[in-house]
Amino acid sequence: MWIDTHCHLDAAEFSGEQVLVAAEAARQQVQWIVIPAVERANFETVARHAAQLPNCAYALGIHPLYVPQADESDLLALHTAIASAMDDPRFVAIGEIGLDFFVPGMEHGPLREKQEYFYVEQLKLAREFDLPVLLHVRRSQDILLKHLRRIKVQGGIAHAFNGSFQQAEAFIRLGFRLGFGGAMTFTRALQIRRLAAELPMSALVLETDAPDMSPSWLHPEKNSPRQIPQIGAVLAELRGVPISELAAATSANARAALPRLAALR
Repeated sequence: MWIDTHCHLDAAEFSGEQVLVAAEAARQQVQWIVIPAVERANFETVARHAAQLPNCAYALGIHPLYVPQADESDLLALHTAIASAMDDPRFVAIGEIGLDFFVPGMEHGPLREKQEYFYVEQLKLAREFDLPVLLHVRRSQDILLKHLRRIKVQGGIAHAFNGSFQQAEAFIRLGFRLGFGGAMTFTRALQIRRLAAELPMSALVLETDAPDMSPSWLHPEKNSPRQIPQIGAVLAELRGVPISELAAATSANARAALPRLAALR
């Protein structure tokens, strides 16, 4: 069995296709798909998909690229949504939250400050409710780590990890697993492939970030959680282990990173 730890199944690209996409993934032995929210407007949507689709769970959070149009009322709405969702077994994490210093204009000045403020406030919510977080990590590893050292959370997953070995080790020490997906399947992605091959197996989880981050054989077409077994096969080859061992290990890691997911049957 496999687990897709990060899939935006509510995205417009999947409009009207969610049942089909989730069913196709299930036929490929994808036992769970985790759907992170990105803004206040889709809190209810991701929860509804998880309620309606037997192999889906969800997270609630405000993505850094949605921070520019967010305000304090969104954080209050997030607190309310989390408190209500604690009784829902399909609710497994705070996310997608984090920092994005790749997009022009987001890496400095008022937008950077606002990103950091929303990130810190959401870490505080994760701490308050004792929940793991799904982290957006784009050219922001060190600043993310700085705040994680100050605001202790349960851990979680650093999504689409593409930092250094030293940064990877710092996230691991703080209780995080690292997400690997389609980017790893491109032979030119040397650093990501080195990380995937050499980091401890216990630190790795699989993800698609669908509909984005399509693997090499699908690019530039829309990604889907049904691709997880083939992505996993690439990771197994990089590490020189049987696919069955890789599937079991990454699924166990996902459950360890997301204890509420582990409780689902």
